[in-house]
Amino acid sequence: MPRRQGYALLIALVAGTAALAAAVAFGTSYMAARRTAPLGPDAHAASRNQAAPANSTGTWVATWTAAPVSAEPDSVHGYPGRTIRNIVHTSIGGDAARITLSNLFGATPLVVDKATVNTRPVTFRGRPAVTVPAGGQVVSDPVVVPVAPDTDLVVSLRTPHASGPVTQHPTSHQTSYLADGHGTWSTTQWRYLTAVDVHNDASPGAIVVIGDSLTAGSGSTTDANSRWPDVLSDRLRHRFGVANQGIAGNRVLRDSPLSRRGVKKLGGPSATQRFERDVLSVAGAKTVVISLGINDVQQAPQEVDARRVTAGIRALADRARDRGLRVVGATLTPFQGYPSWTPERNAVRLAVNKEIRSGRVFDSFVDFDRAVRDPYAPNRILPAYDSGDHLHFNDAGYRTLGQAIDLDEVDGTPRSDMF
Repeated sequence: MPRRQGYALLIALVAGTAALAAAVAFGTSYMAARRTAPLGPDAHAASRNQAAPANSTGTWVATWTAAPVSAEPDSVHGYPGRTIRNIVHTSIGGDAARITLSNLFGATPLVVDKATVNTRPVTFRGRPAVTVPAGGQVVSDPVVVPVAPDTDLVVSLRTPHASGPVTQHPTSHQTSYLADGHGTWSTTQWRYLTAVDVHNDASPGAIVVIGDSLTAGSGSTTDANSRWPDVLSDRLRHRFGVANQGIAGNRVLRDSPLSRRGVKKLGGPSATQRFERDVLSVAGAKTVVISLGINDVQQAPQEVDARRVTAGIRALADRARDRGLRVVGATLTPFQGYPSWTPERNAVRLAVNKEIRSGRVFDSFVDFDRAVRDPYAPNRILPAYDSGDHLHFNDAGYRTLGQAIDLDEVDGTPRSDMF
């Protein structure tokens, strides 16, 4: 037998054995999850794991995520006696769900005494209540609930005691609610909830998008689900999970302190710091799209050396490849007209884009810059795509970004030149 065929046969045998073992192991735990009795030890073990292996396919896949950003201002005591109804929009469907709760920015333990997914009760190690330690997170047991793709899901949490500060994802561009015995109030913050995974054996996996406000959807219409990752999910016909880990103000190299109307916020820990949690540990992750760098260029303190920015995003790409993920990057979009724009900062942006287009940073790239720039003033956003501040996009602009992505590049299919 030729050596090459021999290697192929050996690889196939090893892969087949591993796949059979994985199928048997998961089948046992999922059957436990379907019983009406408390979940068995296999399901409990799964609930303690932050996520499935980064390069896994099928089984548990993230249908929605929101990176924890900061402590909510003026939330020292939390929301004792209130129910938090987080409304999230799914990408992929499944026949069971599990949720991740984060107390990353909390100073005291967080008690949740009731949690539901679309009114179905959620348990944690077989119990209806859970305590999340300060700085920690928990993953629930599987709950057998049908989850449809491309639809809104209601994840409710009741917090009986004072606990804070509240870990939040602000400016979600989605209407959620707070409720108590006196009434219900709308909000655009997601609180405590950072992931919803679904069981879906047919899915190839999840595409994780790490980015800044342009990924989070600043400038888009609330409740329209018109962020460019939403557009990507629609184009993929919801076969993949799409995990949006965009944070407004986020940077590659530094944490992002922001001040808005006198309230100091945090644009999230740097991508370098949060990459393990927000990308590599996402359930079913197969491909990562990195759309970062514009805040390093334009946000004080600015990075004046394009090589530092490209080195930072290249390091993220290397970490993802080390876990077996395919890496797609995006060029930095124009921002002339925004208050922080200068010719010098624009020159840094163009230098970063030149390096991205060289092919030396990512496995492949999407040219967001070319897709949205004004051909007659290429350092500006085309007016039809501008939300009004000359940095962020309107719904038409985000739709254009989502349509600019080559689906063959994000589906994780190995390229022929890799063999």
